[in-house]
Amino acid sequence: MNPNEKPEPGGEEPREPETPKTSEAAEPRGTNEPREAVTPPSAAPAEGGESAPEGAQPAPEAGAGAGGAPDGRRRLADALWPPRVTRAQLVVALLLACLGFGLAIQVSSTSEGSALRGARQEDLVRILDELDDRTQRLEDEKARLEKQRSELESSSDQAEEARRQTQEKERQLGILAGTVAAEGPGITLTVTDPVGAVESDMLLDAIQELRAAGAEAIQVDGVRVVANSYFTGDGDDMRIDGTQVTAPYVFKVIGKPEDLEPALNIPGGVVQTLEKEQATATVERSSKIVVDALRPAKRPDYARSSSP
Repeated sequence: MNPNEKPEPGGEEPREPETPKTSEAAEPRGTNEPREAVTPPSAAPAEGGESAPEGAQPAPEAGAGAGGAPDGRRRLADALWPPRVTRAQLVVALLLACLGFGLAIQVSSTSEGSALRGARQEDLVRILDELDDRTQRLEDEKARLEKQRSELESSSDQAEEARRQTQEKERQLGILAGTVAAEGPGITLTVTDPVGAVESDMLLDAIQELRAAGAEAIQVDGVRVVANSYFTGDGDDMRIDGTQVTAPYVFKVIGKPEDLEPALNIPGGVVQTLEKEQATATVERSSKIVVDALRPAKRPDYARSSSP
């Protein structure tokens, strides 16, 4: 075609960019028929053993990563299994296990003492005093029992001595059981309740604190308090062992006054708890407290003495 000639309308289409040659024959130019799109050699698969066109990249093999490298997961699995454990690794693992066991014991022992570690100085002093008092009471009891044994062994009339000690033991048990009147040094605790906010558990807490401090005999408003006593109700219907008591509640307690009074006045103790409920608690020491409220002696229904 002459380059100076102008193409006729509806003639030859604009030329497409040149593509690499293929084995197919090129269509003649200058026709008005539409031409089929030529498939780029890079996208056409090689057939009949023909070599791939120049510049085409081969497809990566299955199981290989980019650039033909082995698959990362398979390499990681091959590195971890089967495990290869050396003697040095076993020694390190044993040392780490021993270290962890020691740390667990240390943490356990530390948590046990955390309650005392966070206590205030006043509370620690009170706890120490209570421990000293209990130790002293146990030592006194031990000395008394040893003295009784010595008297029994050295007495010329062991039968009479044994009878005397039995009577003394009966009197002591009678005081604890509430069947015998008692007197001795102690305190008087008076609890007033103008608004009726005092509940039975508050009075029971006071009894528990007094017993922990060494109280030997307790009486509240004419009711003897013993080991199996119980408190119910509140306000105008407060009862001890089923007997109604009214405010002000007067506690007569026999024991060592130097131990009983501080046990009630500790920070957060009975006195402060009652004051939060708009009640007042006053403690008065005395060299002689009389506890004369008695409980009837109850014969057990099933228990019998095993001694001959």
